Amino acid sequence: MQKLTELHLHLDGSLRPETVWELAKEQQIRLPAADLEELRYQMKVPEDCQSLHECLKRFDLPLLVLQEADALERVTFELTEDLAKEGVTYAEIRFAPQQSMEHGLTQDQAVEAAIRGAKRGMEMYPSIRVGLILCCMRGEDKEALNLETVESVRKYLGDVVCAVDLAGAESLYPTEIFAPVFARVREYGLPMTIHAGEAAGPDSIRTALSYGTKRIGHGISAIQDPGLVEELVKEKVTLEVCVTSNFQIRSVPSIKEHPIRRLFDAGVRVTVNSDNMTVSGTNVRKELELVKEVFGFTDEEVKRLQEYAWEARFLR
Repeated sequence: MQKLTELHLHLDGSLRPETVWELAKEQQIRLPAADLEELRYQMKVPEDCQSLHECLKRFDLPLLVLQEADALERVTFELTEDLAKEGVTYAEIRFAPQQSMEHGLTQDQAVEAAIRGAKRGMEMYPSIRVGLILCCMRGEDKEALNLETVESVRKYLGDVVCAVDLAGAESLYPTEIFAPVFARVREYGLPMTIHAGEAAGPDSIRTALSYGTKRIGHGISAIQDPGLVEELVKEKVTLEVCVTSNFQIRSVPSIKEHPIRRLFDAGVRVTVNSDNMTVSGTNVRKELELVKEVFGFTDEEVKRLQEYAWEARFLR
């Protein structure tokens, strides 16, 4: 079986529906679904989704059950297990600890729970290594929480926690708003990746690069700016591309119009990732098959995509 590397995967977008159902019962949470089948439907991006902002509403439901340490440990373990069974040998799972504080958990406690789950998964499945990326969030009045997330990355950075990210509604909360947060990231010398150029244009990517990142989550709007494409190649910036997800939120009008082939041919270090295994209904193996079928990537080119991913990993 081909060894696989996954760099861009959201924990809350990759929960097993059965687990969400069980956790809701245990926690006495009333879900907006009458049965498991309806829950499955509600945990997937709608077929008529028109934007990233609309897609992000699908994360409200799984977050209901991610307010307890035991739940965070369980779902991190289960995702590690699912990845290992899929044949993934290296994965970076990202989540926002600030979104698990509604029942009194601190960000540090949320991080510690996820670390326990990841370590337990790796002990049971030695074939996989998992890192955790902690996400700051776009939104109103998030600076204090985001700076707290940065402190958690600094505190736990090591053999599991590996980087900081910025996620959320990119078009509503531009990347430049978060300059103070990334000034702190630079001050601490923390590894970083930043969501940019998915629901916003090339300027979002340029701003992210000005913060010092060498990895961009998505980044596909770079194709609109030839000068930026040249800069990405020159600076060896890695794009964490998620083809199915990009289409689902209408970052591209159709799968065939996705720029991954053009970016790759231009020499950009593009990688192929799933983004959300449950919300998007995919995994990294399916995504690699997709780029072969739709864009004509050869086996040798797919190997190169995976080499780019391996070279860009945070854990060494």
